[in-house]
Amino acid sequence: MQPILKAGFHSEMTAARQAYENHAWKTAFYHLERAHILGQRYFWPHLQTHLWMFRFGLKRRDVKEITGQSLRILAVFPAALFNWVPEGNTGGANISAIKTLPIPTDLQKLLDSE
Repeated sequence: MQPILKAGFHSEMTAARQAYENHAWKTAFYHLERAHILGQRYFWPHLQTHLWMFRFGLKRRDVKEITGQSLRILAVFPAALFNWVPEGNTGGANISAIKTLPIPTDLQKLLDSE
């Protein structure tokens, strides 16, 4: 991961953690989704976002999110092996794991830095 993209990913993860600690659930998940978009092509960042989304599901007692993230955590391994991810996918259980989505302009600029 190039430095500009890495900095963007870490910025989103930091914002997610801070919001999580402040019980700002919507904000925390929003930043996790943005981090997922930035990190999904890289094994550890991709796994990290899904682990945090799983943690979010546990904290909120959200069975759909817990189940969805359990499956997505397992899917990180073949996704990395075959280098396939649906671009723009936000990673939450509220979206199909194989659905491609538009990438926000500010995140696209970071991805283009690669």
